[in-house]
Amino acid sequence: MEQLRDELDRLLTALPNAEEFRYRLETLVSVYPFNEFEYIIAALLAADKLTHDEYIELRDAYIARNMFLYIFEIGAPRGFGEAWAQGHLKELVPELQKPSKKMDSTYSGEYDLLLDGRIKIEVKASRAVDFDSDEPLYVKALPSDSAKRFDMNFQQVKPACCDVFVWVGVWRDVIRHWVLASKEVASNRYYSPGQHRGNVGEGQLHLKDDNIHEFTAYEAQSNQLAAAIREAYERQNK
Repeated sequence: MEQLRDELDRLLTALPNAEEFRYRLETLVSVYPFNEFEYIIAALLAADKLTHDEYIELRDAYIARNMFLYIFEIGAPRGFGEAWAQGHLKELVPELQKPSKKMDSTYSGEYDLLLDGRIKIEVKASRAVDFDSDEPLYVKALPSDSAKRFDMNFQQVKPACCDVFVWVGVWRDVIRHWVLASKEVASNRYYSPGQHRGNVGEGQLHLKDDNIHEFTAYEAQSNQLAAAIREAYERQNK
């Protein structure tokens, strides 16, 4: 968003009435789908300061930088952490199954997905947003190359309830995945047990801008997730 604003601001300086136009922007009333960006682009096109081909190039570049911005607009935690994240993983690894008592007679909802009929998987997802901003999620969403602070808090982590954890981190332009054996989470120095008073065996882990590099060994590409889950399961049972 900041890059788009800078590019449009540069183009605005070429308008013959640039100062007057900027003043109108300050009092502009926006109602979806009409907003300040639509207003600026329409003015630049009308003034021949932006060609249609340049507009298409500007648009394509913005979409490439914000391919996953729509995920930041998912409001309900269950809608994001369960419906979206689990659906996302099932698209990448079709072999994943939603567990049931028929597959696992002891199953009572304590883990999310099952692989190979035996690997119990818990899915945790979070979004990278500007830690120092109070704006809505879709406004403070960060690109992967941002130097701003972020804190992705993976909550309600229960290492005793699964074999493998899959963490999903979402930025504006990329989605990253980490696959860890349950015992690797439980023993990690950033794991804090006792997230809520009285909740035995449940904790949380903060993946932040200043410690994310320490999890590089657990990161897996989207086409390697199935293999990474099986490898983590083997580590769990060594």
